[in-house]
Amino acid sequence: MMTKLSVNINKVATLRNARGENMPDVQKFAVDCESFGAQGITVHPRPDERHITRQDVFKLRPIVKTEFNIEGYPSEDFMQLVLQVKPEQVTLVPDKPGDLTSSAGWDVVNNMEFLTGIVDRLKEAGIRSSIFVGADAEQIKAAAKAGADRIELYTKPYVDNYAKDRDAAVAPFVEASQAAHNVGLGVNAGHDLNLENLRFFYQSLPYLNEVSIGHAIISDALYMGIEATVKAYRECLKED
Repeated sequence: MMTKLSVNINKVATLRNARGENMPDVQKFAVDCESFGAQGITVHPRPDERHITRQDVFKLRPIVKTEFNIEGYPSEDFMQLVLQVKPEQVTLVPDKPGDLTSSAGWDVVNNMEFLTGIVDRLKEAGIRSSIFVGADAEQIKAAAKAGADRIELYTKPYVDNYAKDRDAAVAPFVEASQAAHNVGLGVNAGHDLNLENLRFFYQSLPYLNEVSIGHAIISDALYMGIEATVKAYRECLKED
């Protein structure tokens, strides 16, 4: 199975916003990432606009030629934005507005009615939906019941335990990938994946449609340059 690399460009917007001008140019960066081999662009427009802004989202929509993935907590404001922009994919995360980053997956079981309603609205608009979850078979089955097209696995527990015992670290994600496939869900993954741990993760999971990586790619690009970095991450996702 081919696994796509979606580059999260939030950090590029953070750097731009630090000066209040347009350097680096977020739109140009997205287009360049695609030309260097990225197969998708991910953004997470938060209510406080501390990195990606609503204006960015509207500007990116016509120029992203691969797949546009918008992450966020499905508030009414967020839903109005994505229903207007119509990206290829919307990834639903349970973050509260003030959270620095996503730190857990959804409790889909206890938010079933809410998430089903959200997924229905995305489906009506022809937008693929992905629900951010931990490596938990019960939550994965619930995501399928809610009508989602995919899940995105929250991979921080894998990354945290990789150095100690990578086989043990990846085992729950192998099971989660299979469980998702068994109930007809596609599998995305993301959070703290990097050049050290991505290859093994990719080789271990039986089903993996896409990885979304931002912080590590931008950090590596400071040393390697963005073109070499995107290519290095793509290498990690090549079949043997």
